Amino acid sequence: MTTAPRPAEPAPQNAAARTFPLGFTWGTATAAYQIEGAATEDGRTPSIWDTYSHTPGRVRNGDTGDVACNHYHRWREDVRIMAELGVSAYRFSLSWSRVQPTGRGPAVQKGLDFYRRLTDALLDKGIQPVVTLYHWDLPQELEDAGGWPERVTADRFAEYASLAAQALGDRVRTWTTLNEPWCSAFLGYGSGVHAPGRTDPVAALRAAHYLNLAHGKAVQALRAELPATAQTSITLNIHHVRSLTDSAEDKEAARRIDALGNRIFTGPQLEGRYPEDLLKDTARLTDWSFVHDGDTAQIHQPLDFLGVNYYTPTLVSAATGEGSHGADGHGRSDHSPWPGADDVAFHRPPGDTTAMDWAVDPSGLYDLLLRLKADFPGLPLMITENGAAFDDYVDPTGRVVDPDRIAYLRGHLTAVHRAIEAGVDVRGYFLWSLLDNFEWGYGYSKRFGAVYVDYPTGKRIPKASAAWYADVARTGTLRTTDGDAR
Repeated sequence: MTTAPRPAEPAPQNAAARTFPLGFTWGTATAAYQIEGAATEDGRTPSIWDTYSHTPGRVRNGDTGDVACNHYHRWREDVRIMAELGVSAYRFSLSWSRVQPTGRGPAVQKGLDFYRRLTDALLDKGIQPVVTLYHWDLPQELEDAGGWPERVTADRFAEYASLAAQALGDRVRTWTTLNEPWCSAFLGYGSGVHAPGRTDPVAALRAAHYLNLAHGKAVQALRAELPATAQTSITLNIHHVRSLTDSAEDKEAARRIDALGNRIFTGPQLEGRYPEDLLKDTARLTDWSFVHDGDTAQIHQPLDFLGVNYYTPTLVSAATGEGSHGADGHGRSDHSPWPGADDVAFHRPPGDTTAMDWAVDPSGLYDLLLRLKADFPGLPLMITENGAAFDDYVDPTGRVVDPDRIAYLRGHLTAVHRAIEAGVDVRGYFLWSLLDNFEWGYGYSKRFGAVYVDYPTGKRIPKASAAWYADVARTGTLRTTDGDAR
């Protein structure tokens, strides 16, 4: 993705209402470590995020996920809120160390029972559960044995996938193997701003391969246990990469980041091979001998759809030492999450920003969806995460009014609708996130939720954006600006 930057395209203020296709999935999403809490209950053992968040200096304000939103005990209330939102699906992740505390051996039934109760309650409300097997919380014992840079972890993941499918396959028809493996590999093992906090570029590349292999093995394991009607997928945070200028040097920078950010996963997963330019770009770091004969065939498994997470575009240039900075939207570190791309500079795209300092640019989502259609024709897409953090607060009347989030969602849903009109097969949209929650290295300082969480009490307060999204989900129609702040 090497197009020159362009400004964000605001949604037309007086455009006619946009109606989405019949059967379009409207959902919301969360992740286990970010909301569940109950960190030591019912047999759960530490994950890499427990260890990381309890390490001084790793997470803002020393925050941890020990309690988080206490969803483990308040799940009934959260399901009721989802029913009131009118969503038709809920994407959530299983805590691997709650299901299989050591990352090997039998499952813990109390952990599985929690997810059985949750899925039953969702189905009772007409909400389809969409299970993600892995959202960054590797059992600490597996990290102690080498973690994702080791082949054995892929085998352990396939065994865990089988256990989960055996327990929930009669309830859950849609499964996702991994969420954003780029973050797991390159933020966890490259820059160290995510758990487990390692800073080894070769380990990051190895982790990317074994996450790919874990995905392929897990798809096979799921299909061996699930009914033929079940759907399998993976969720990728495809970077919409733009070059700062049309110069050959800046376009080359964009190509390198596209290889490391996107094609390192889409290549083996969707085409059965690693891109040659990626291998050349990283040859000074590794000869890729950890890729064995047959690995890419294992990775290249048919998918029912591709999950796409999008928040903001990525703007790059050749490094010049002037007018550029290393802020790539993934936290500050002395170590780069982009091995083999030291000569690339990252820039803040123009326009408004969210509380994460991420540019608001719906045009990036539109361009990204069209690119995926062109690159992988016939593959259905699902927007599995999209949303924004803003500095939300409870006003004197007890309400949380968040017009910036409503504007963000309207712009991005307009982009999705435009892509559908252009022939892209987008099947659904999941708002990130249902609840304000533990935002990884930022702790509780960033609020992405449609529902405000008062962390000391756990009280839930649906924001104005929740009512706005409920109207869209219930009607399947994206209206004009009237009534935004109700």
